Amino acid sequence: MRKYLLWRVLQIIPVLFLISIFVFALLYLAGDPVALMLPEDATQEQVDALRESLGLDQPFYIQYLSFVGDMIQGNFGYSYRYSQPALPIVLERLPATFELAFASMIVAVLIAVPLGILSATKRNTALDVFISGASVLGKAMPNFWLGIMLILMLAITYPFFPVSGSGSVAHLILPAITLGTGCAAEMTRVLRSSMLETLNQDYVRTAVSKGVKNFFVVYKHAFRNALIPFITITFLQVSTLVSGALITEVVFSWPGLGQLLIQAINGRDMAVVQATVFIVAFIVIVVNLMADVLYRVLDPRIQFD
Repeated sequence: MRKYLLWRVLQIIPVLFLISIFVFALLYLAGDPVALMLPEDATQEQVDALRESLGLDQPFYIQYLSFVGDMIQGNFGYSYRYSQPALPIVLERLPATFELAFASMIVAVLIAVPLGILSATKRNTALDVFISGASVLGKAMPNFWLGIMLILMLAITYPFFPVSGSGSVAHLILPAITLGTGCAAEMTRVLRSSMLETLNQDYVRTAVSKGVKNFFVVYKHAFRNALIPFITITFLQVSTLVSGALITEVVFSWPGLGQLLIQAINGRDMAVVQATVFIVAFIVIVVNLMADVLYRVLDPRIQFD
């Protein structure tokens, strides 16, 4: 187990290296940010002086090596928009995104677990067809459209919740439902498939033949063993939550990483964009590692090579 964890941690290094190349190359090709940092009437000498001071007059590989060297020290550059280092700005927004992602995951699990079990145990019934249809609909709805509909219905027509902003549980409910619905749809379908496969196993039929009550057959024998694919998709949904938060946070003016990233891209604030993308990628990698460890905890039959 320790060797496996050490091996997986070492695998993170080349992945982060590739991410750094990708992020830096995209922003390098996006254009020169100096034009946005100086007034329109700036002279060519001022432009050249600023480009030289930022190192933007250097070849691509020199700029990249400088970026990697600073990144290893936790320095992602200086944000001209906020007039401070980029990393503290990103870390300051991180708790808000975690809060929204956590609430969205709770919403998704609360929806997916009962619906997935019901759909599997009531297979080929009207209830199963309804849940399957609702899952497809939930997956097909764009987050921004659902968010706008929720605002119109539950914040404007019937003002149960605030339209936007943060600061209370009421502010969190609509964004969490918006972000969690799509994940719940995917998780419901995975849990249904996993439950159907488990319910057809010999040990489940044996439990039924021994007269074990249906509740214990479903929740004690089948559900626990159906959890591995469900946990896999749950952890994979973390990256979906983070990427989906880009739009959801803008729709609800939620002060998280998504809103920060959109503002930074619009303002060509390269330092903040690089720091945000890198931190999000690192979070996704760590979450995937946690999912692998949980496999072993839930199913001791799984061996790590």
